Amino acid sequence: MGVWSAANGHHCRRESFIGRSTEHLEHALITQELTQELGSEVAGGVAAGTVCCRYRLATVGTNKRERQRTNKAIKDQQVAKAETRQKTRRTALIVVGSIVAVFAIVLIANTFIGGDDETVTTDTVANAYAGDDTVAGDSSDTSADPTAEPQPVETDGEVFAATGEFVPDGCPSPDGSAEQQQSFDARPPMCLDSTLSYSALVTTNKGEITIELDQEKAPITVNNFVFLARNQYFSDTTCHRIIPGFVVQCGDPTATGGGDPGYKFADELPAAGEYQIGSIAMANSGPDTNGSQFFIITGDQGAALPPQYTLFGQVATGFDETVVQMEAAGTASGSPSEPVEIQSVVISTI
Repeated sequence: MGVWSAANGHHCRRESFIGRSTEHLEHALITQELTQELGSEVAGGVAAGTVCCRYRLATVGTNKRERQRTNKAIKDQQVAKAETRQKTRRTALIVVGSIVAVFAIVLIANTFIGGDDETVTTDTVANAYAGDDTVAGDSSDTSADPTAEPQPVETDGEVFAATGEFVPDGCPSPDGSAEQQQSFDARPPMCLDSTLSYSALVTTNKGEITIELDQEKAPITVNNFVFLARNQYFSDTTCHRIIPGFVVQCGDPTATGGGDPGYKFADELPAAGEYQIGSIAMANSGPDTNGSQFFIITGDQGAALPPQYTLFGQVATGFDETVVQMEAAGTASGSPSEPVEIQSVVISTI
């Protein structure tokens, strides 16, 4: 009985174990199925979420880069426009500056070396400062034609032995024996010897200057200068207008800017750009109003003058020693701070 019971009990326990194992197995299978289904859904969800997230991240990154590129392009365009505006302004300033410089030079020329009113005696440089014309010019002898060329004296005359120069009648002697004369009834005849070259030694209270006269370019003007010099016209006269960096103006016996020898003669104008520092040119009060006043260019402003003044010579020696001292007496108004005088002008030939 006991043996049976043990066996029976074991059997029962076996059945009980088998029953429980079956239940566990079924439960495990169900759990596995649920887990597989849930895992698929979760995995799918995770995968989908991952793709979705990746898609969203990719989309967000692309849009941001596009905005960055767009903003950079806009900024580049703005910078380019700003640079273009700056270049345009710089170009405009350069053009305006150039125009202003040109007008300034013309204004200086009109103010200091030429006048618009031909009824006012000479001198263009002084007009703005002293109420007269300034750099030169002569106003009398209005009935004569200033453009008519001087007529050479016929063959009558004599040869100056010291130089071999032929001196026509009516022309002053080269020996300097003529008495001083500062007023004439008519323009001079042609007194130059075309085979010779002429120069002038100008003695001032500041030193000496040698001027090479250009008979080839301005024969009428050189003839006039030689004629006046040999008649002692310039002796003991004052250079009445001196503007530093511009001109030293002389040749007016009255020292007023309105003096002249009693006649006018025609222009012999240079080409643009021919003036230079040390050039000698005639002052005037308008076209064909040359007389006796002349100026020495001492600076860049003078060299930049328009070609409206007859160029007839160049300082050969004495610029640094004498002309610079003459210029040192100048002022912005043109009135010298101290007397600058021409003591004599002696003409030589070679």
